[in-house]
Amino acid sequence: MSENKPQSDTIQNRSVTWEGCNVLLDINDGDRLVFARLSAGSTLKIGNKTCSLQPLIGCPFGSRFQLESGKERPYLSRFIPPTEENNVEDEGGCRLQEESRDNRAIIDNNQAQSLTGEDIDAMRRQGTTGNEIVEALIANSSTFEKKTQFSQEKYRLKKQKKYAPRVLLRRPSARSICEAYFKKYPARIGFLRLDAFSLLLSMANITANSDVLVVDMVGGLLTGAVAERLGGTGSVCNTYIGGTPYPMEIIRMFNFSNEICKRTLLCSLNDLCLAQNGSGQQVNQHEDVCTVESQSNEETSLSVSTEEVHLSSENGVADLVPENKLSRASKTCKAPKAGDKAPKEAIQLWKENGFSSLIIAAPEKDAWSLVKELLPLLSYSAPFAIYHQYLQPLATCMHNLQLEKMAIGLQISEPWLREYQVLPSRTHPCMQMSGSGGYILSGTRTCTSQS
Repeated sequence: MSENKPQSDTIQNRSVTWEGCNVLLDINDGDRLVFARLSAGSTLKIGNKTCSLQPLIGCPFGSRFQLESGKERPYLSRFIPPTEENNVEDEGGCRLQEESRDNRAIIDNNQAQSLTGEDIDAMRRQGTTGNEIVEALIANSSTFEKKTQFSQEKYRLKKQKKYAPRVLLRRPSARSICEAYFKKYPARIGFLRLDAFSLLLSMANITANSDVLVVDMVGGLLTGAVAERLGGTGSVCNTYIGGTPYPMEIIRMFNFSNEICKRTLLCSLNDLCLAQNGSGQQVNQHEDVCTVESQSNEETSLSVSTEEVHLSSENGVADLVPENKLSRASKTCKAPKAGDKAPKEAIQLWKENGFSSLIIAAPEKDAWSLVKELLPLLSYSAPFAIYHQYLQPLATCMHNLQLEKMAIGLQISEPWLREYQVLPSRTHPCMQMSGSGGYILSGTRTCTSQS
């Protein structure tokens, strides 16, 4: 019975899923990405078919599943990819044939396929598997053998995605969550690309046993990544301006244990500065630097702490499905919640020792206005890193830091990432890519006469 309790600290290190955990479902090699919470009543809709996610409970992360029609209802069955041995024979025997074969004589007049839609529906009602339907379509195609080997692979893959869609069970990590959101809903994470994300964490020197000060306005992705790197050691202080914390709905996707959750704390910037100053003087909150066009609309769109996020390529945005419809059957599998208010003891400890690093991802705030309030909270020689989608706010902040002599080793970095397709005789850069992953200002805090 204890194996199904996500509250256990040992669950975090396990490589298999459990009831109540969050997973990332990769459908048809990235065509659609879905975040879901596994329970006895959770379901997944692929095309016009709805299947239960219960078979995924207890399976290792990285497992593959295939949607089968079934005589009664669709279901997900475990899929084992074929070995590469079968492809070795094709390379030698078909390479000579490939040189003299092309698609110039093939005419696309929708008459090459002898199977009709009624025939395929009849096969489904009889319980024919998706792979068998794909093979039947290939056998009844009059032009398949005339196609090049590359065209045959494309044809087979297209039919497989339609009649036998596959699902990859991925672990929600900082990398996979960032990739999923950047691909389908980049605005929610401030257009923070994976390469810029990893560089941001490295520049801030996020290591075990660190006390990290975080300003996270990217939905909780940054806070979750820092907590993931700390691994239950040190502490994460997510600070905010004003009386309302910034939304952190993404952090619950990480399946953190109790040990990690209790070390992920919230504390307003005013409370931190009051503790640092040791007086009752109020700190300027710089509310005028917020550039939100409609703050109420944004808070509504980001406050989805009780909803499940589905990222679908069908509409290009995140579909929100109430979580209680997915996990109502399992009330005992409630995941630990990160982001409790920091106790006075922790604030006092941060005041005495200072934070070991600062990391900021707040595209809607002025970088310099934040840094000049937050930098004194760091210990001397502590590194900091600031992300912004645009260069000018970081350039202004860098110039002011140099004038005030508050930091050394200042540099602005722009990471570059380009994905390549690597296939035999078809290796080339991918045709579509993002133009920029944003900019990162990094440096080291120094001791000044004003400190």
